[in-house]
Amino acid sequence: MRLRKRLLTAIKVTVLLASLAVTGGLSAIAGLQIAIRTREISTPDLRGQTVQEARATLSAVGLQLRIDPLRQIDPSIEAGRVTVQDPSAGATTRRRRSVKLWLSSGSKFSAFPILVGESEQGAKQTLSQKDLALRTVSEIQSNRYPANIVVAQETLSLGNQETMSLLVNRGQSGRTYVMPNLIGVNGTEAASKLRTRGFRVTIVADHPYPGIPVGVVLRQAPQAGFQISPSRSISLEVSR
Repeated sequence: MRLRKRLLTAIKVTVLLASLAVTGGLSAIAGLQIAIRTREISTPDLRGQTVQEARATLSAVGLQLRIDPLRQIDPSIEAGRVTVQDPSAGATTRRRRSVKLWLSSGSKFSAFPILVGESEQGAKQTLSQKDLALRTVSEIQSNRYPANIVVAQETLSLGNQETMSLLVNRGQSGRTYVMPNLIGVNGTEAASKLRTRGFRVTIVADHPYPGIPVGVVLRQAPQAGFQISPSRSISLEVSR
């Protein structure tokens, strides 16, 4: 009898522990789901808002803004205001995510052609032929795109005139270096070592410097610490 009672007691304790474990596991899962849901929000409706208004609306709910450079035709939305968004209004997203916006070009599409992928020279010629204004040309150095290719474009309205800004990749070799400090070293020896690595080096010696041996580097361009690629030209001014 005692043995039977002990067995029944052990079984009850085991069942109780198992039920507590299941309850704890369910509570942990429920807690995790609640935590995930608290980070999820409904994307606000930005249609018709200005960029400033959309930025403020998104910031208030913990989201960020990203604008596509290409505009969309929308006769019902004033030019320069939001016409399309991704994620769409009401869609569930998480905080700190970006919402991509397309601005309206009004009832007709912008006169600017698509220049992404064209050479810088070709893009400028296209704008010139169409009598369109080029506002700025910014530069990057990347191995992801061919050299001197337009990788992005953006229109900006200035009064009644739209202007174009281009982002051009200047290209970069597969390897870069940090420009060393050559002040005080022999210019000929320094130039020889740099040329063996593919750099184009020019040595200039225009003025005598009393008390300084001939051929010592006095100035350099680029300065020490600048990142350079083998295609970069280097100028050394030495004493004579």
